[in-house]
Amino acid sequence: MKLIRFLLFPFAILYDLVTTIRNMLFDVHFFKSTSFKIPVIVVGNLSVGGTGKTPQIEYLIRLLKDATKVAVLSRGYKRKTKGFLMVNNQHTANDVGDEPLQYFKKFTNINVAVHENRVEGIANLLAQKSSEIVLLDDAYQHRKVKGSFYILLTKYDDLFTDDFLLPTGNLRESNSGAKRTDVIVVTKCPFNIKNEEKEQIKIKLKKFNKEVFFTTISYSDKITGSQEISLNELKNFEVLLITGIANPNSMIAFLSEKNIKFTHLKYADHHHFSSKEIEVIQEKFKSINADKKLILTTEKDYTRLSNKIQSLSFLEIETSFIENQHKFDAIIKAHIQENRC
Repeated sequence: MKLIRFLLFPFAILYDLVTTIRNMLFDVHFFKSTSFKIPVIVVGNLSVGGTGKTPQIEYLIRLLKDATKVAVLSRGYKRKTKGFLMVNNQHTANDVGDEPLQYFKKFTNINVAVHENRVEGIANLLAQKSSEIVLLDDAYQHRKVKGSFYILLTKYDDLFTDDFLLPTGNLRESNSGAKRTDVIVVTKCPFNIKNEEKEQIKIKLKKFNKEVFFTTISYSDKITGSQEISLNELKNFEVLLITGIANPNSMIAFLSEKNIKFTHLKYADHHHFSSKEIEVIQEKFKSINADKKLILTTEKDYTRLSNKIQSLSFLEIETSFIENQHKFDAIIKAHIQENRC
């Protein structure tokens, strides 16, 4: 695989040239970026794959939802519909995508919408006059919208400064794209990350002259779904773990650290499970010879699988700041205050 990526290096150079020219044309206003009168906070990354955008969006929802009318707009990746939709109780992941459905089911008193055209999507939200802030999920490269605030995520063990452009590496655009952000959040850090490591990361990111924050993934102390048990009780179960996310390594490491026995079936990010695959999962589960057993999945996968597999549970996660949480919150709240109509 590494050899193939190396051989594709000339295509990475070409990809770099194309994305650089595109960004330059937006920077000089040859291509139009639309701005809006309300705060539009963009969460995204420079690389493909799981940097923790969903838990970061959920952190912002918790931070803002009690003081203002929050809307989340997503393209609804891999949904089977088109156009603008306000997510409601009748929708499935096929209709609106797994992440938007998760936001809707998890939080009350927020608006969740999907549209492949984010400019039109925000316009539709504003026309309904029920949203005062829009959070854009995975829209860092979507430059047709001019966000009022940008949050760039980069994973602790896969910093964008250590990567290269597609298809040789995993970057969607060059490192210079970090200049557009307002803050950088280093995600999925070890809870006990050493100060020396944080300083080394800050040195790598120093040239972008941005505020840097460090977060980790916090797991719930209970399992939710068809079986609701404490995490401690899970040690007595044989677990069939199903994942369809970009990077399940954090969850695998967490379960291993807790001495939980599991068999892992891994699928692609946002995977749509076929009837045959559901049968394979169920047969695999039946074959586990144990008095106590359950099928465990991620919260995101649960939105796609809960109506297909009855004996299914999930482990909820949250973003937690290792330090300077109050500073991050203050920056966001000050921006909202300064940019509200």
